[in-house]
Amino acid sequence: MSDKTIHTLTQDAIALLKQLIAVQSFSSEEEGTALLIEAWFNNNNIPFLRENNNIWAYNKNFVAGKPLLLLNSHHDTVKPNQGYTRNPLEPTVEDGKLYGLGSNDAGGCLVSLMASFTYLYEAENLPYNVVMVASAEEESSGPKGLNSVLKHLPNLELAIVGEPTEMHLAIAEKGLLVLDVTVTGTAGHAAHPNDNVSIYNAIPVIEWFRDYRFDLVSEVLGPMKMTVTGINAGKQHNVIPAECSLVIDVRVNDKYTNTEVLEIIRREMAAKFGDNVRVNPRSLHLNSSSIRKEHPLVQAGIALGRTTYGSPTLSDQSVLSCESLKLGPGLSTRSHSADEYIFLHEIEDGIALYIKILKAFLKLEEVVIDTANLQL
Repeated sequence: MSDKTIHTLTQDAIALLKQLIAVQSFSSEEEGTALLIEAWFNNNNIPFLRENNNIWAYNKNFVAGKPLLLLNSHHDTVKPNQGYTRNPLEPTVEDGKLYGLGSNDAGGCLVSLMASFTYLYEAENLPYNVVMVASAEEESSGPKGLNSVLKHLPNLELAIVGEPTEMHLAIAEKGLLVLDVTVTGTAGHAAHPNDNVSIYNAIPVIEWFRDYRFDLVSEVLGPMKMTVTGINAGKQHNVIPAECSLVIDVRVNDKYTNTEVLEIIRREMAAKFGDNVRVNPRSLHLNSSSIRKEHPLVQAGIALGRTTYGSPTLSDQSVLSCESLKLGPGLSTRSHSADEYIFLHEIEDGIALYIKILKAFLKLEEVVIDTANLQL
């Protein structure tokens, strides 16, 4: 165990979060925050590895061949929206709230996991090796994010992904499939008759995406959801365009893979609209993810009064092929909001609960934490 107390590590974590907020770290521009994370590991005498802006460290008593438990959260942010009334890069504390871009998504989760990993770093005889990964490019699902690190993680079997869940247990997460759908017609002059107008042809296609229901409904994530989020056609008022383009946002439950969903949509499109509709995915790798409710990691959280649910939002879980749990301090609806903040007590309680859950799961000696006074 670390020589530092949980209280000391918590204060260090809050100080680190303030530093992270003050350094711009838009997705793929995380060089500055990566240096701060390196400094944390150096200050705690923990060796680390770095590739691009991803930084990771293994537990001190790593044993080759053991299964690997991943602790992960990200240090990139979205760009601040126009609704901000505060300087997004100025960490300020008011009424117990720490304001700043990335404070809730996912800085509070990141520093809480880093503090918990540091506390457990020197533990001996663990059933799992443990790796802490502070990853980049999560917000943009970029190629130099967590997915690029996975090749370095041996025997990866299980993951905790830090995202704001109010420290409840998101045991499943919807995947994302973005489709570019092209509806064709016959180009021509607007003054002449034309019974094959691409924009009109797109109407029943849009209605199909609105009305179609997939057969399989998840107990945790509910039904699939498809939404038409974009439409584009035509550039001149007097020219009938040959094509009308649609963008479809598909949220995939844990009953389907993205590939299966794509096959179903293409089959239905071909049956109803023939060759007049083309469907192309932007990517297929952002799949749904889940962990069994019966898993000992989940049960460790349930024993501490945490509830389980399914998350509609996407995270780095989507690039993992192992069972994974989304868990972290903060509130999901604050993410990407103007004047983003996290309560300081959420970080304090989050670190305590992370350590409590990990120690129970890893079968370490009991840590006395007064869970009755947790303010989550």
